[in-house]
Amino acid sequence: MDAVTSRNDGEFLEEADRTVAPWEGVDEPALARAVMAQAERSVPGVDDMASYLARQVSDASHREVLGPLLDGHGASGVVVRRGAILASWGDPTRAEMAFSATKSVLSLVAGVAFDDGLLRLDEPVAQSVDLPEFGTAHGRAITWRHLLDQTSQWEGELWSKPTWVDAQSTREGTESAGGAPGAGWAYNDVRVNLTALALTVLFGRALPDVLRERVMTPIGASADWSWHGYENSVIEWAGTEMQVVSGGAHWGGGLWISASDLARIGLLCLRGGTWGGRQVLSRRWIEELWSPCPVKPEYGLSWWLNDDGTVWPRAPRTGRCARGNGGNHLLWVDPARDLVIVSRWGAEVQRLLTEVSSAVPPGA
Repeated sequence: MDAVTSRNDGEFLEEADRTVAPWEGVDEPALARAVMAQAERSVPGVDDMASYLARQVSDASHREVLGPLLDGHGASGVVVRRGAILASWGDPTRAEMAFSATKSVLSLVAGVAFDDGLLRLDEPVAQSVDLPEFGTAHGRAITWRHLLDQTSQWEGELWSKPTWVDAQSTREGTESAGGAPGAGWAYNDVRVNLTALALTVLFGRALPDVLRERVMTPIGASADWSWHGYENSVIEWAGTEMQVVSGGAHWGGGLWISASDLARIGLLCLRGGTWGGRQVLSRRWIEELWSPCPVKPEYGLSWWLNDDGTVWPRAPRTGRCARGNGGNHLLWVDPARDLVIVSRWGAEVQRLLTEVSSAVPPGA
């Protein structure tokens, strides 16, 4: 796979002031070495996604895959600085399963609802959507913030998957059985799927349609991305059936998207929600995405924060990221360097972050 480090061919992702000199101060040979090395570090076994996922999921039961799968095609990615592509590897235009990076994109859809006045972060979800999951005493206390920062501590079953089955929750979670919303954190795909369900009911529309209309089209994304749910994640709304998408690929489905389109999402967030002079998402929402969760400071509203070096100890503390499958899928945003890095199906991603960040100096 060849690294690309050209400075032409219309590599600016948005219409911008092209006097910003994206290559200024960059150690070009070091950058080229970093991305060429990453191109050679493909995660093995992803060309058979069914077998790969079976090895990855450590749930003791309810392991059945319910959503579609997409076989992987090796390492790919892009490096964007000051809005321009400095380097790419593999095929950055090919859609791949995003795994839990989907959660961070789900939070952008929640931002659309926030900007439209449909939700208030610290208001109970039950005040704006009528779902039995929020009808109990515990459920009525769950706010939108609790859903998005994974502190709802909701217990139940959704799409035939109970919350307790997700082995991710026990690895690094701080939740307590029967604990109040906001008092504990756990990385739980069932609860994220509940967030997707609540947002679907709130909009009364399929979330991919909202994402396409309000985010992806305004930022010039391709038409090649798609967002999937499970075979049984279907609700009836206004007399028609509507699929509820999943917030990850733990049991299949989730967002399928290219490195190039993920880079556009990263640049949108880096620009405080603006694109080409248009406010696509409010700056306030981007600030909320990157505000630390009180009980999990390295986590915001479905985004990871490296402020204290917990997420990636050797990477810059100024980075924020959407990540999935243990970092094998990564969207890294570093405001201090005006830098976006996307890596898909590449191992040792912390090495990539460290080497690229060393090659790209911070500052204006």
